Amino acid sequence: MLQLATVIGHHAQFRPEQVAVVFEQERLTWRDFAARVNRCACLLQSLGVRKGDRVATVLANCRELLEIYWAVPSIGAVLVPLSPLLMASGLASLLRDSGAVCLISQRSLAPLLEQACADLPGLRSKHILMVDGVTGDYPAYAALLSSCPEGRPNPVTVRQDDLFNIMYTSGTTGLPKGIMHSHFVRAMYCTLFATTWRMRPESVVLHTGAIVFNGAFVTLMPCFHLGARYVLQRQFDAVQAIEIIAREQVTHTMMVPAQIIALLDAPNFSPEKLASLEMILSLGAPLYQEHKDQLNRLLPDRFYELYGLTEGFWTILDKTRSTRKSGSVGAPPCFFQMRIVREDGSDAPAGEVGEIVGRGPSLMLGYYGRPDLTEQTIRDGWLFTGDLGYVDGEGYLYLVDRKKDMIDSGGVKVYPRDIEEVAARHPAVREVAVFGVAHEKWGETPVAALLLHANATASEDELLNWINQRVGARYQRLHAVRIMDDFPRNAAGKTLKREMRDAYRATGDGG
Repeated sequence: MLQLATVIGHHAQFRPEQVAVVFEQERLTWRDFAARVNRCACLLQSLGVRKGDRVATVLANCRELLEIYWAVPSIGAVLVPLSPLLMASGLASLLRDSGAVCLISQRSLAPLLEQACADLPGLRSKHILMVDGVTGDYPAYAALLSSCPEGRPNPVTVRQDDLFNIMYTSGTTGLPKGIMHSHFVRAMYCTLFATTWRMRPESVVLHTGAIVFNGAFVTLMPCFHLGARYVLQRQFDAVQAIEIIAREQVTHTMMVPAQIIALLDAPNFSPEKLASLEMILSLGAPLYQEHKDQLNRLLPDRFYELYGLTEGFWTILDKTRSTRKSGSVGAPPCFFQMRIVREDGSDAPAGEVGEIVGRGPSLMLGYYGRPDLTEQTIRDGWLFTGDLGYVDGEGYLYLVDRKKDMIDSGGVKVYPRDIEEVAARHPAVREVAVFGVAHEKWGETPVAALLLHANATASEDELLNWINQRVGARYQRLHAVRIMDDFPRNAAGKTLKREMRDAYRATGDGG
């Protein structure tokens, strides 16, 4: 029987004095961390949390969130990590949807919780805990934890098909959906990713982004499985991240493209400070070719790229192929299969664009409470991703775009990523997002939102002309360029094109 919950106790027994977790000034050994996880599990049981109950968190990165992540499944309860960036109405809907019976948050969010939980009688005040002290009727997590006796929680039988977590999608393409992962799926994260990233017990893993989104688990799970050291940054800061890498001799890190770009642009960036790195993983969105080339030049033989969905399919560009196949997002790993499917359901040959469809041992159990959506997404055991791509003659995947992001201009399919790759080559451009807006003649036409490097002075007209002179076809020419101070992003750091499209429409600039 698979017992994922025994991982922490295993390392506490056999690696007790090794450092397990580093968070700011705190350094916890495996013995220390296991003791905190056990106390947290005992606390939850004392509050009446039982096997199958949902425990939600609304927390920024902190040491407590890590211990909760391991304590909840150890008693057979179900983890529901939620973003602290949610509005009250959004938080209320997710708490209601998940049926959470316990919520752990922070004092700064107390006004938000008051609104969100007003009509949720299942969440009584004693079941809403604050990690950083008492707030109103909400008790302090730390005080309750210290009052729990040392020792293990009451034993619970946990099977591999039991629910480990409900991960809500970030909502970049619509309302969030609750993705259900079993203990078996999370064990696959432990073992398959550990092998893929070439991790070992001596590795040091840095995570700089929010750990509430699923991408964090692609390094978190294998790190804890192996008993390696996990270094957590409170929030992403490129300058600080570089100093942490140098000080802790970090071997593995993962970032979304915006964070990688910020790292390369940081005033203290130097290959020497990052010399300990064995892996720099990009995920969450395509990294521009310009920046892939820059990384491979400055930090060779370290770059990996992961294309994947929380629903349970991924491809990986290994560091040994990152130059030869640099335009690709890799190939499915062992035990995974992939197809490129035409509109009529037939398989497309190499070189032809179609929908990316895949299956493997990490496939979700389904969308929580939404069998209708599950049936639309998983058909005959295959996950239909909604993403467009093609494979080359060797089976490597090349990502084209999301179906929903594709622009239909005068009956011609325009893929925003093709234009973004061109715009990213301009020396003043730091980031770019291309989206379609309504047009009287063409139906839709592309618009680009741009972020510029510090001290860059290029104008919108100059950039519009530069890009339009270099795109590969007339129908890819931009209708307009807008320079922004920053992009709207979700908790995972992904760019929210939908919000930019809506904002552009609201200005009356379309057509």
